[in-house]
Order: sequence, then C-alpha cells, then structure tokens
Amino acid sequence: MILQPLLFPPVDYLLPQPGLEDTGAVPEFCTCGVELPPDARFCHKCGKPQREEVRLVEEETAPPALVEPRLPPPAVAPPPTIDFHNSLAVRVGFLAGSLAFMASSLPFPVVLRFFLLLGAGAFSVFLYRRRSGHPVEIRSGVKMGWITGLFCFVIFTVLFTISFVAMAYLTRDAGMIAVYRQQLGAMGMSPDKVQEALDLFKNPAQILLMLVSLFVTSTVIPAVGGALGARFFNKN
Repeated sequence: MILQPLLFPPVDYLLPQPGLEDTGAVPEFCTCGVELPPDARFCHKCGKPQREEVRLVEEETAPPALVEPRLPPPAVAPPPTIDFHNSLAVRVGFLAGSLAFMASSLPFPVVLRFFLLLGAGAFSVFLYRRRSGHPVEIRSGVKMGWITGLFCFVIFTVLFTISFVAMAYLTRDAGMIAVYRQQLGAMGMSPDKVQEALDLFKNPAQILLMLVSLFVTSTVIPAVGGALGARFFNKN
C-alpha cells in the first residue's frame, strides 16, 4: 500500500502543466561559434535569437459601433400673435373692415347691418387662416374681429369728418341746404330723417355720443363674429 504511489504516479503528473511550452530544439553552438548554454534564447555574444518565440495572437475585437445621439425634434415656432405688429393681420383687418363699411353704408335694415358686421369678423378670421396657414384660436379670433371693426369705424369717422366740415360750410347758405335736402331725398331718406341729419350737425354733444355708440357697435359685433368664426373653422 505504501509503494502504490511510487509505482503508479498520479495522472495529473503525466499531463502537461499549464504555463509550460515546448521550446523546440536549441543548437549547442551559435553561428558565431560561441557555445550556447542549454535552452538559451539568445546568443550571449552576438545576441542572435536561437529559437522562435511562441506569440500569443490576441483576437482583434471590433471597435464598438458609434451610436449617433438622437437629436431632439425641431421646436415648432408658435403662431404669431394677432395685433397691430402683425402686418398680415393689419392687412386682412383693413380689407375686411373696408368691405364691412361699404356693405353697412347701403340702405339695409338695422338687423341686416348687424349680421354684416358679424360676418365681417368671421370673414377676417377665415382670410387670415388662409393667408398665414396657422389656426386661429377663439381669443385670437376676437382680436382679429376687433381689428376689422376698428378699421370699419376709422373709415366711417374719416368720411364723417369730411362730411361734417363740408356741411358746416354749406349750412351758411340757405340755397346749399335746399340742395342738400334734395340729394338726401333722392337717396331715399324721408324728410324727417333729413331734418335729423341737419340737426345732428348743429349739436356737437349728439355727434360725440353718436361716434361713441358707433365705435362700440363697430368693434364689439365683429369681435363676436371673429370668435364664432375661429370656433367654427377650428372644428373643420
């Protein structure tokens, strides 16, 4: 039992140990004539290598693929604010206000003039949406309609001021007043309405009250129409 390990050495002893390699045949003499020690790697005189070195070839690993960073989506610019700094809103308001003034100047009933101003505000929103390509919210629709009504009032005020100055000059002559009555009568005004128009030019306080009332009517009604137009067109 004691001699068994000597007669039968362990199997692990016969297997090659890790880290040990076959160095190959090494000559006894170098080409320069010097005797080499056993297992010499280099000649100690001339430095010539005596055997090939086993080089471990490392597997080339591919570099990691570069992942392009995801750029954030481009920021969407908000639609421009509708005010007097917006040139497109000013042009649309002037056009719609001019059309509203010409339509309301015709001898239509009061109810029809109301709907004309309401439609002018909605039309301005439609035209602005089409020209700009931006949706119009209800609040912006109110502004667009208000700008339209303001231009309508300004056009009326300018023409009314010119008429007032001309009328103040004409009332000095009785003959010119008769001509003015005939012209207003030819336009379909009754004699009572003609007299009211003449009396209006003689009362500055009444003229001021009329302008204030006209300002409120000309701006509020188109603003409501602009809000209704913005709500209607946004649904579609």
